[in-house]
Amino acid sequence: MFETLSEKLQRVFKNLRGEGKLSEQHLDEALREIRVALLEADVNFKVVKQFTDAVRSKALGQEVMQSLSPGQQVVKIVRDELIEMLGGTNVRLNFAAQPPTVIMLVGLQGSGKTTTSGKVAKWLQKGGHRPMLVSVDVYRPAARDQLKVIAKDVGVNIWEGHADDKPLQLCQDAAREARNTAHDVVVIDTAGRLHIDEALMNELREIKDNIHPNEILFVADAMLGQDAVKSAQEFHQKLGFNGFILTKMDGDARGGAALSIKQVTGQPVKFVGTGEKYEALELFHPDRLVSRIMGMGDILSLIEKAEEVVDKKKAAELQEKMLSDNFTLDDFRDQLKQIRKMGALDQILAMLPSIGPFKDLQKVKVDEKELVRVEAIINSMTPKERRNHQLINGSRRKRIAKGSGTSVQQVNQLLKQYAQTRKMMKGMKNSFFGKRLKGMKLPEMPF
Repeated sequence: MFETLSEKLQRVFKNLRGEGKLSEQHLDEALREIRVALLEADVNFKVVKQFTDAVRSKALGQEVMQSLSPGQQVVKIVRDELIEMLGGTNVRLNFAAQPPTVIMLVGLQGSGKTTTSGKVAKWLQKGGHRPMLVSVDVYRPAARDQLKVIAKDVGVNIWEGHADDKPLQLCQDAAREARNTAHDVVVIDTAGRLHIDEALMNELREIKDNIHPNEILFVADAMLGQDAVKSAQEFHQKLGFNGFILTKMDGDARGGAALSIKQVTGQPVKFVGTGEKYEALELFHPDRLVSRIMGMGDILSLIEKAEEVVDKKKAAELQEKMLSDNFTLDDFRDQLKQIRKMGALDQILAMLPSIGPFKDLQKVKVDEKELVRVEAIINSMTPKERRNHQLINGSRRKRIAKGSGTSVQQVNQLLKQYAQTRKMMKGMKNSFFGKRLKGMKLPEMPF
């Protein structure tokens, strides 16, 4: 989402680092470019002014001006101020001392509330909670049916109530059912409107005053930019809420809402939606997002993703196979499966730093369909062929291509890549790195 902003900021920082001594003129030129970059990214103009004023004030301090590397000092100041603009630290959910915890999602129609309700339930479930979903959108039966389907997909229970139940009644009954069935969290998917109206606000205030939710989270579409910020302001003034969930953060919008929303409303972003899958919901870490914007990558999030899906025992076995030249096509396929579990590859590559050996990786266009084809090709082989690829002659290649719906050329290409990988691993076996790696405990790395 922040590719353009990231490129412009990195260009500014590169110029600053090249200066042996920093002058006010250099700083003003840099801040002018930063201001334009932020405005083009659709960041609120008041937020931009506050940000650049704060950076200028700190950058002109005596300590920075006399520093041996003033450009690097300014980069640090920009980074710190961006993190502050986004809220400073990640803010976690408030849980009730006495279950059930009630989480109420609000927002305009089309912001993704219903799908996000399922994502929140899935996230809670992964954390060891027993969530229950309830829809109070009594005006759109399709919305309630949609949540029912989502609840089944994510494997959580839903309170359906009766067709003629009012929103407040649905919430009260869901909370009572949760207490009776040992569900510790109730997630309420409220009704949305195409615009804010008094009837909607009265309904939400009634639920808030009677249910006393522990969390009221505003679901905002990040692709709407400042329109999302404006709607959030109005909701907060009339209802009040604890934080935000920003959806569609994987889109190609400019991302200004994410950078403005905390400063404009005073409420933190707690979660971000990074894809369509139910697992694509992440806690919001301001420092990690800023690192990505500034080209420093987000290795911590990448490792966390890997730790969720990587079987450490299998990874250790694979390391041993690689170094002993026993790396088969079965192992190759299993590795692809584990990497794909981590999410879209373009998002994984975006977490790597855009410097050093990773500099060009973020520009790589990954065709996810190609990975599916590779897996299909390997699955079309016999177990004996997967263990010994040298058995695969011309007639076998034709059979494999036909069975996988691919061409002989694509089968040849895969086998060539696999042979090159084995050759590289074999060459590394007797190298200094290979000798040091063999027998070592496997580090908690993404791959």
